[in-house]
Amino acid sequence: MKPTLVILAAGMGSRYGGLKQVDPIGPSGETILDYSVFDAIRAGFGKVVFIIRKDIENDFREIFINRLQKHIEIEWVFQETNLLPDGFSAPEGRVKPWGTGHAVLMAAEKVKEPFAVINADDFYGFDAFKTLAGYFASQQNNSSPDYAMVAYELHNTLSDFGTVSRGVCATDENHWLKSVTERTHIQRINENIIYQDSDGKQISLSDKTPVSMNFWGFTHGFFNHLEEQFIEFLKSNDGNLKSEFYIPSVVDKLIKSNRERVKVLSNAGQWFGITYKEDKPMVINKINELIGAGAYPANLWNQ
Repeated sequence: MKPTLVILAAGMGSRYGGLKQVDPIGPSGETILDYSVFDAIRAGFGKVVFIIRKDIENDFREIFINRLQKHIEIEWVFQETNLLPDGFSAPEGRVKPWGTGHAVLMAAEKVKEPFAVINADDFYGFDAFKTLAGYFASQQNNSSPDYAMVAYELHNTLSDFGTVSRGVCATDENHWLKSVTERTHIQRINENIIYQDSDGKQISLSDKTPVSMNFWGFTHGFFNHLEEQFIEFLKSNDGNLKSEFYIPSVVDKLIKSNRERVKVLSNAGQWFGITYKEDKPMVINKINELIGAGAYPANLWNQ
């Protein structure tokens, strides 16, 4: 059974022109998203499901669907503020949807097989997709398959132009995830990587600290957990206009209640993305280096 790739793309704006997610960074106008789909195809994924907003459907079709659907099965679903479980409605004044957990829940009817979840604007690299696809294959004969997360070494996820936030992972000796803790204001100062805690204190982190970059692997049963926790979330946040329902919080509850396990898969590749506008030349250079090394063709879709 080929896994599916679910891409979180609802954050894209109504007109694509200057948004970082669709800025061309490849020599033939490719975006970061194009490279993710290309890598997923090479790794053996059989379908891509995009989670978008209704107001960007026409633009999305024009820019992505027409060129990608020749290479892999494409589906898309909508994340909207009013798409909630029966009996719930968005509070008056709520503008934004409900976060990444809500977004993934929208894909439940389109996904029946094991699936990965990624961000549209992050470059993860082929090794990450190959690693997760291999893990899915190893779980096929498991009567109760476990989840997975592709982790990156912290030093491979920093920006030279400012601080970043990362999900710092704690694992046991067998690489099972124990927790994911959001750390903010992470940066390299001289030879050390530090973050700033809630009291403003600077604390060191190892270069090789595993961090989550929102690259998850789930089975279809995860949708049941999402719906159950989303209902609880809506009840406890009734009237809150800014509350958000995130994937890591769902996973954390499942781990701590011993309902699911998450294997942390090591990945030596370098994540990169455009956190700051100054990052874009670096991203372009890295893509060109990968093309020069033979990792990608100069034109992904017309080789």
